[in-house]
Amino acid sequence: MALTNALHDRIMREYDEIQFRHLRERDDRREKVYAAIPEMSELDAAAASLALKKARALLYPESEADLDLSAELAGIEKKRTALLASHGWPASYLETEYDCPVCKDTGYADGKKCTCFLQKEIDLLYENSNLQDLSEEKGFSSFSLSYYSEEGSPSPREEAERALAAAEGYVRTFGREDAVRNLCFYGNVGLGKTFLSRCIAKELLAKGRSVLYLPSYTLFEQLGGYHFSNEQELKKELQESHDAVFSCDLLIIDDLGTELINSFTTSQLFLIMNERDLHKRATILSTNIPPAAFEDAFSERISSRLLGSYKLVHLSGTDIRILKKLTGGN
Repeated sequence: MALTNALHDRIMREYDEIQFRHLRERDDRREKVYAAIPEMSELDAAAASLALKKARALLYPESEADLDLSAELAGIEKKRTALLASHGWPASYLETEYDCPVCKDTGYADGKKCTCFLQKEIDLLYENSNLQDLSEEKGFSSFSLSYYSEEGSPSPREEAERALAAAEGYVRTFGREDAVRNLCFYGNVGLGKTFLSRCIAKELLAKGRSVLYLPSYTLFEQLGGYHFSNEQELKKELQESHDAVFSCDLLIIDDLGTELINSFTTSQLFLIMNERDLHKRATILSTNIPPAAFEDAFSERISSRLLGSYKLVHLSGTDIRILKKLTGGN
């Protein structure tokens, strides 16, 4: 499932609030009508009584054999409609309204998630991804190969083409048993590692997958607060984000190696990589540290996990941000 139980419950609470609001609005309209048309409350009471008789007749057909209950109910409804119209109200004025008439604000239609639920799900996934601004980006189509030199073997252009193909293929096959589960984009700063990671996130969020994007320093800062804070309120606030690190469909750790590397960050990184692998959950890393230096920077265990469980994707060339400045942003 893309949503955790907590996020699913959050959406269902929203539906409960919508239903309650519409019921309250309907009751307010009813009071207004009863005050203006006292006869309407009598008609509603008569209709309720007939509805009970109709239900009893379905269970015991012989009990109401001489009554045409449907005709009587239709007659009452006709009078109600006429009375409402005489005061300028539509026939549906006393009916419950719905934000979504398909599922009647329950979130489910025909035993499946309604389209309104799916939209709420995607909105909530964006909200919890730390990538709220992502929907404005164009994605893979705006990844320009023109910034990469064609000199050398392999050239930066060839590596960028392979990186783009790897990212697009990652989205296309995501979730399949035979698919690449973990990626590591590595290379110098400003070469598109973060951009490609965000493109992947954008595509998967649009498909209703849960994605959590965290710069490495933010990730370990939150984990430190969760593990070491004595403030129970803070730990409670960080509980959901802590759990999401391990349970989301895709975790993206950006700029790995820019955080303060110590025994805590090293042990937490290994725990995350190991636990997510055990539960077959996907992880993307981006880093300026080459894989050969991972053992020195972190630990032998992390280096082994990276080399054994991640597809390594290298990017090289000149910092694109510098190139953009030199060309006036073009």
